[in-house]
Amino acid sequence: MKIGIVTEISTAHRNQDVYNALVAVAVPMGHEIINIGMKGPDDSPLNYLTNGYLTGLLLNLGRVDFMVGGCGTGTGYINAELCFPGVFSTQCLEPLDAFLFPQINDGNSISLALNKDYGWAAEKRLEMMFQQLFRPELKGAGYPPERKEPQNKFRDMLVDYSKATHKTMAQCTRDMDQSIVHQALRHPGVWELVDIDNVEDVELKEALIAAYNWEE
Repeated sequence: MKIGIVTEISTAHRNQDVYNALVAVAVPMGHEIINIGMKGPDDSPLNYLTNGYLTGLLLNLGRVDFMVGGCGTGTGYINAELCFPGVFSTQCLEPLDAFLFPQINDGNSISLALNKDYGWAAEKRLEMMFQQLFRPELKGAGYPPERKEPQNKFRDMLVDYSKATHKTMAQCTRDMDQSIVHQALRHPGVWELVDIDNVEDVELKEALIAAYNWEE
């Protein structure tokens, strides 16, 4: 599984903590880590709006399978990412959240609070959360176990629910404030990750090229 990391300008200094925790926990499980940024305070700036868009885009393109993001409280980022189709997320504040999420909701993103309550041993809390989040036996297991069947049924229905209540990524890309999309696509490494020549959705491909080349 390809796991992406997105952090924004107020939490760029926490990016390395998230990356190190994922490398320590998820890499030995066989997962690949893609650190999109911001990788530090001096990196090209991103905010929770750009990161919400990047999450929707990269998940829908299949460039990542799971996104680990967040902001100061985790609230702005989760609100932004859930504006896009096919994004199923939770605010993950403690290991118990990470333990329950794959069993009940089996989503593809989490939002971390990387300033609020981020203190002594916070990097160990990240490791503990990731240890639970990516346990393969928990995926769709149901909690409590006797609730597995209805929980999985509702999770399957949620996919169609999301499609019915969202624009497509092509429409989102075209209709959004182009300064946000342009900033996201111009972040170092993103355009290469998008791999525009291999974007199969023609409408989305055209919208991405237009946004990438947008000028004020």
